[in-house]
Amino acid sequence: MNTTSSPARRPRSRRLVIGVVAGVALAVGVPLTASAHVHVDPGAASAGGAETLTFSFSHGCDGSPTTALAIDIPEGVGNVTPIVQGGWTIAREAGADGVPTRVVFTAGTPVEDHLKATVSMDVLFDESAAGTAIPFPVTQTCVTGETAWTQIAEEGQDPHDLDAPAPVVEVGPVAEEAAGHGHDTTGSAADEAEASDAEAQASGTTDSAANDADPVARWLAAGGLVAGIAALVVVLVRGRARRG
Repeated sequence: MNTTSSPARRPRSRRLVIGVVAGVALAVGVPLTASAHVHVDPGAASAGGAETLTFSFSHGCDGSPTTALAIDIPEGVGNVTPIVQGGWTIAREAGADGVPTRVVFTAGTPVEDHLKATVSMDVLFDESAAGTAIPFPVTQTCVTGETAWTQIAEEGQDPHDLDAPAPVVEVGPVAEEAAGHGHDTTGSAADEAEASDAEAQASGTTDSAANDADPVARWLAAGGLVAGIAALVVVLVRGRARRG
């Protein structure tokens, strides 16, 4: 009995092996490609409020270690306060109004490829930014080369289809605490008047209680005085009676 594989089966087996290998490579490669971005967390914030944004990455520039992250501050941001953390030095470029327009985090030691690192800053969003998506362009500088994560998806385009998308923060409605920062003079006056009335009522109650208590105290004092005089009279009378 001849057990040798027929020539017709060999090409089919090779194609099957090649297909399996290609599928595995695709399954592994797609997640790696998707993760090769600079991410921002959280990806949402409230207009008129401050949020701590953390930018993270876990890759270099084609394998080269990362030396710095430069984050451009977009329109719609009222102020930025970078957060100091170990291993990074911080430089800021400010506009005419003093608000930073760019923040550069430089690593004390280059961050090797496939190691995760983060930098953070407190960001105040303008109320006018409500209902918009604000991109934060990031330039990743490495020992060799750099990557500009600055691409912005067009309307209807999937950001994951971009080669180097910028991190994006979705800005929601104005925060309640921000809305409460406005001064309502009418409300304040009403509150003050109410407080004044309450104080006056409390004072009136106290004065009334004091006035009600005064007659009683006076009668008790008068009764005590009369009792004292009567006792004195009794003592004098008894003393005279004994002498007599």
